Amino acid sequence: MKHLLSAGDLSLDQTLEILNLSLEMQGVNSRDVKKLPALNGRTVANLFFEDSTRTRFSFEIAAKRLSADVVNFTAKGSSVSKGESLKDTVLTLEAMGIEALIVRHHHSGAANTIAQADWSKATVINAGDGTHQHPTQALTDALTIRQSLKGLKDTGDLKGIRVLIVGDILHSRVARSNIDLLKTLGAYVALAGPATLLPSSATSLADEIYHNLDEALASGFDVVMMLRMQMERMNSSFVPNAIEYSTLWGLSAVRFSGLNSSTLIMHPGPMNRGLEISSEAADSSQSRIVAQVANGVAVRMAVLYKLLAQESGAK
Repeated sequence: MKHLLSAGDLSLDQTLEILNLSLEMQGVNSRDVKKLPALNGRTVANLFFEDSTRTRFSFEIAAKRLSADVVNFTAKGSSVSKGESLKDTVLTLEAMGIEALIVRHHHSGAANTIAQADWSKATVINAGDGTHQHPTQALTDALTIRQSLKGLKDTGDLKGIRVLIVGDILHSRVARSNIDLLKTLGAYVALAGPATLLPSSATSLADEIYHNLDEALASGFDVVMMLRMQMERMNSSFVPNAIEYSTLWGLSAVRFSGLNSSTLIMHPGPMNRGLEISSEAADSSQSRIVAQVANGVAVRMAVLYKLLAQESGAK
């Protein structure tokens, strides 16, 4: 395994290995000295063509805690703003001896293009490409569910767990990655959202589709995962206005109060409070939103360790 491009590329064994490695990395993150020498002397580049807070900082912290040298590239202020192509950007970093490229790009398939071309010998990790995939977020969410629900810590998989993903499924790489990974782990995955924000393949992707949020919530789920409205990827033909969307599809305080007290609330961030999720839900004891952020560092440490230390044979 040289690259991590899609959650769907991971087998059950590979997924469990990364999740178990993530648990070990959590131990490192709880120590006074949060460092391992595993990637000492290796160079990692965060190649971000889209704005990001959680993912970019998470990967940077993860690489540094493994003692790697980190280069942060953003499209703004770089030669990309002068018209440089993706190929030439990668070739430039290759010439500088970069050994891993962590790529976030607005075009679906960008990370795959880099990995499959002969531009670089570097390991490629997809940190989100268009509306396609975001595999480390799915791993983060799976780890969060596994640690939060009783009886899952020992088995590792998520068999029998019911997960509802709500909102803008059509534009969500997080949703696609979670569907792939959660089903690999044996979970039951349902989707809920307006018809305009569900992909045409929705019925083949999920175990069940809901067109009414209240009906979905009444069915009972162990996890309710809310998604951000990706306004930058849509126009008024998708949703008439934010108020109507929030009324029909938002996890309001009233809807949240009707859930079972054991139901986990998740959101990959950034959140639009009052639109897709209320503060009552986001800040509740059932919320695992902050835990998702914390677990993201451990998961990305595990992925970097597996691809750069284990798979390359480095000590």
